[in-house]
Amino acid sequence: MLSLPRSTYYYEPQPESPENLRLMRRIDELYLKRPFFGSRKMAFELDVNRKRTQRLMRLMGIEAHYAKPNLSRPAPGHQVYPYLLRGVAIKHANHVWSTDITYIPMHGGFLYLVAVMDWFSRFVLSWELSNTLDAAFCTAALSAAFGYGQPEIWNSDQGSQFTSAEFLAPLQQRGVAISMDGRGRALDNVFIERLWRSLKYELIYPGDFAGGAELFAALTEYFHFYNYERPHQALDYQTPSDLFPHKHKRKKSSS
Repeated sequence: MLSLPRSTYYYEPQPESPENLRLMRRIDELYLKRPFFGSRKMAFELDVNRKRTQRLMRLMGIEAHYAKPNLSRPAPGHQVYPYLLRGVAIKHANHVWSTDITYIPMHGGFLYLVAVMDWFSRFVLSWELSNTLDAAFCTAALSAAFGYGQPEIWNSDQGSQFTSAEFLAPLQQRGVAISMDGRGRALDNVFIERLWRSLKYELIYPGDFAGGAELFAALTEYFHFYNYERPHQALDYQTPSDLFPHKHKRKKSSS
């Protein structure tokens, strides 16, 4: 009646093997230190088959940082905007917001994390966790960030989550100028890349979290620390909240 093969109907997705999870964690560590490593160099460092490395990197949503065509590839039919921040001086909060997704390893699994950041202050406006790379959790993070107001310019890469109509509609409705990183320009979103580095070395790798509930609680505490207590050398040892003096309105995620 469903016109489905029996094998498809009864299929249950299998989790990644412990060995693949170990390799993915190692790939993530190498990627933070050597973001220009492609699958060939990763495979050499890990002493594993390149095809296996390529599959795991695709699953993690990471790709080497170097100039080449289609560095960030939107889905067919998705709208792409030009990069608007070349030569722009960021002088106040809510001038530019940006977003990005990163892979978060856990003991026995992994999740994806998206965050929205104010460029001037480095204040993390919102974040969400997901076990898939669909647009829904990115849209949820964007909606939560609007609790602080809205930016003049929004910047992201050209990933399919950020070029989808579902994600772009709230920005377009508010008249926000939309900027997207150009192909081969991996450092256009450097501030949030630095956030990922700090997060992973200060929390994720030492924590080795067992599951999503434990990870969510730890991230809640960490981002509060990051925004309100952690001094930043690039901000002359001020905290992000010193430069983003708006009332914290973030609601707890339902996930």
